[in-house]
Amino acid sequence: MSTLSCRISAIDKAFGENRVLCKLSLDLPAGTVTALMGANGAGKSTLVKILSGVHARDGGSIELLGAPFAPATPSQAIRAGVVTVHQNINDGVIPDLDVASNLMIDQLAERQYGFMIKRARLLAEARRVAARMGLDDIDVRTPVSELGVADRQLIAIARAMAHEPKLLILDEPTSSLSAAEAERLFALIETLKAHGVAILYISHRMSDIRRIADRVVSMRDGEISGVFEGPEIDYEGAVQAMLGHRMTEVDITIPPAGQPVVGLRDVRLKADSPAFSLDLGDKEIVVVTGLLGSGKTALAQALFGMASPYAGTITLDGKPFAPKSPGDAVRRGVFMSPKDRASNAVIQDFDLARNMTVPFLSRYGRLAFIDRRKERRTAQDMIDALSIVCQSEADGIGTLSGGNQQKVMLGRWLAQPSRLLILDEPFQGVDIRARRDIGRKIRETARDRATLVLVAELDEAFEIADRIVVFHDHAAAAEFRNENIDVNAVLAAVTGSPADARGKSRQAA
Repeated sequence: MSTLSCRISAIDKAFGENRVLCKLSLDLPAGTVTALMGANGAGKSTLVKILSGVHARDGGSIELLGAPFAPATPSQAIRAGVVTVHQNINDGVIPDLDVASNLMIDQLAERQYGFMIKRARLLAEARRVAARMGLDDIDVRTPVSELGVADRQLIAIARAMAHEPKLLILDEPTSSLSAAEAERLFALIETLKAHGVAILYISHRMSDIRRIADRVVSMRDGEISGVFEGPEIDYEGAVQAMLGHRMTEVDITIPPAGQPVVGLRDVRLKADSPAFSLDLGDKEIVVVTGLLGSGKTALAQALFGMASPYAGTITLDGKPFAPKSPGDAVRRGVFMSPKDRASNAVIQDFDLARNMTVPFLSRYGRLAFIDRRKERRTAQDMIDALSIVCQSEADGIGTLSGGNQQKVMLGRWLAQPSRLLILDEPFQGVDIRARRDIGRKIRETARDRATLVLVAELDEAFEIADRIVVFHDHAAAAEFRNENIDVNAVLAAVTGSPADARGKSRQAA
């Protein structure tokens, strides 16, 4: 029986009235990869932040190698042997420093090298850490800013290895890695297992989980909803425990196909990508999914006037459509709600109502005079429709939670009629209840337009789509009607597996 590295017993955590973790208990054995699955809002991030010393728990206890563990800061957690590699690359590297300094930054901060840093010793230690990660091909004197995203991710993971952790937490570690780079990471994980390191591996990628997990733990609504282990892990059961229902068990009535609103013919998004054709119909919700770098963002940019396709034609209501800018796209009835609300959407100096109406101010008055009553009425309608938690439409946008800010950004585009609405990760950062509020409103307003939704998580696709299109290599690679759908076929298409990834609709037998 494996030695227990970490025991989490009945921990609670709440933020105001929102109870995020509820008497959660979990054992993490040494030398074992525990894959943690959970939909957005399940509480995974809060659990990780408690283990990492970012948040204090409200109740319960944690033991690390049999001793009480209650880190007050991330540095205390690291010194105790709990090391986290976050999904956001910027949390793991400092681009202005070279590779060696990034790999050894934590030791430098603790002045293990004395007041005067000996460069030769620093480089030697950094090369040792890099070699352990299999990064012998990277010159440790290279500035991190000159490395690609995948190499930065590997540097962040190698930096974690320098601490010789007892518990290593990996949050979506392959999100920026190619297949070959992911295999390098998996080989390292096998080495760490052999040395008795407990690994908590957070991912929604079933291909990763099948490849590396010794056991699968499902979370739902702040609790552990299932633990699956043994020689034959029940992956389908793990997904069902995570969602509270089968992945395809959704209450969706697919409307009759409407006339094409958008038509793409022989489009190539990059010079070396395959050509593809795709129609988006009236009243139809089409979800595009795929791995990082599959081309989802490039498709949205081509439709919203942010980039031009390399080849092919696009039509809108049967007429040529080649918008020169996002403003041009909006004038023609093509709207897009971006993924990164913090940098691309939210205007911190504006209140909730003005954030919602800012692209359409000309519709609320003439010249410099804005009809505030009309503006507030629009905002209040969306507050009611999306269940936005606020005092009033005059609240500052910064006073709202991230999930409610996301709803405001969606309300901005749902409040106005459009011909094509593009929603890039509309459920990002929202809990399950908010996700269902958003999904319901998207479906209720889908008439008289085509809706294109870009998501990474398949459970989100199954909850909202009439049709699911899988992107691979910047092209539509497979297509599925969201009815009696074969989940394994969709997973195979997403991961690029040969089976069932040939590009046409398929229903389960």
